[in-house]
Amino acid sequence: MSARLVLGLGGTVDYEIRWDAAVISALAHRHGVRRAELTTTAPIDDERALVVAILALFERGVGGERFAASSDILERFAARFETSVTLGGTGVRAGIALANLGIPSTQHLVSIDDNVRRLMPPIIDWVCSATTDTLDPHLIVQYPEGATVALADGEVVAPSANRVIVANGRPNREMAISAQLGDRLRTADAFLVSGFNTMQDAALLASRLDDLWAAMRQLPWGALVYYEDAGFYRRDFAAIARDRLLPRIDVYGMNEDELQEYVGRAVDLRDGADVAAALDEAHRLIPVPALVVHTRFWSIAVGPDAPRHRAALEAAVRVSATRYRLGDVFDAADLEVTSRLPRHPDGVGVVAAVGAHRPDAAGVAAVVADTPTPTTIGLGDSFVGGFLSVTRAAVDAATAH
Repeated sequence: MSARLVLGLGGTVDYEIRWDAAVISALAHRHGVRRAELTTTAPIDDERALVVAILALFERGVGGERFAASSDILERFAARFETSVTLGGTGVRAGIALANLGIPSTQHLVSIDDNVRRLMPPIIDWVCSATTDTLDPHLIVQYPEGATVALADGEVVAPSANRVIVANGRPNREMAISAQLGDRLRTADAFLVSGFNTMQDAALLASRLDDLWAAMRQLPWGALVYYEDAGFYRRDFAAIARDRLLPRIDVYGMNEDELQEYVGRAVDLRDGADVAAALDEAHRLIPVPALVVHTRFWSIAVGPDAPRHRAALEAAVRVSATRYRLGDVFDAADLEVTSRLPRHPDGVGVVAAVGAHRPDAAGVAAVVADTPTPTTIGLGDSFVGGFLSVTRAAVDAATAH
């Protein structure tokens, strides 16, 4: 019997705009945006504030998730660009990556509409807590390395490729847990938990965590629980969710932005000693069996169970790099091509340094995949899908003997 993978907690409909520096520059000029105004902390309550927030992240070459006062702001902005409608959310994109490899999964969704029904791969089934159709699109802005935007008083240049997510989605803010989830978990071999980052009501978060914990009691002994962190709109909520679920988390994943938020400082991702110190700090804060950090240079797990996940890390890096190269559509042959590409030399050095620093570490250097049209949205999600593909392979191999 094949492994059963249950992925949650919320999916989205994404409006992915095609990057157009001329349109962004024109908007910056129209609104008189200046370099000194660029900030990531101001409320996004109109189009001008949206442009400011996007360019503040763009100037630093970092990604992020931000909350907008209304979906109307996002829809009007997206209408200025060539836009693709896709499906998002960590569980959904991880499931799509798995579907590309012929691996089925079950999704837990909190919203549904005809976009979801049309775009979800047939190999994926789902349960959904929504009682009616709704559409609250997430705006996805991806920018390439070296992109230049003209402001009222100069230019800003992106030092690296990345993506910005801006949303106002009530279903994901409310994160209702389907009554069917516990039944699906009863036969699950792995369960992905992610999505609490968009919640903004403390009492509701506590209630949803209680609901989730009740459903997770149905998990079989030995089922793997993977918790993927994200950009919490309210940082204090990250600790609330983590502490409630920590006793049942086997693998805790995060990206480089989240690592630096947890340690409260910038980390030189190419410096082995600095990375090792940051991983030590993060693991003391989050004492899970395996803490996984995935970055553009390397992916490393630390903790007592980390060494057993090295094959999963390798698969995760290959899948995310393939998505970076090709976008949503790829197959096992494309992964084979990716496996033959060079690895980042600084990543190789960092993995070796961290391994020498602590024996409970396992790491893989990132793939160097040069492309003029990189896909930067969903890389962490695809990473999770790749990781779980090895969980499925291991379970299938065990049950075959």
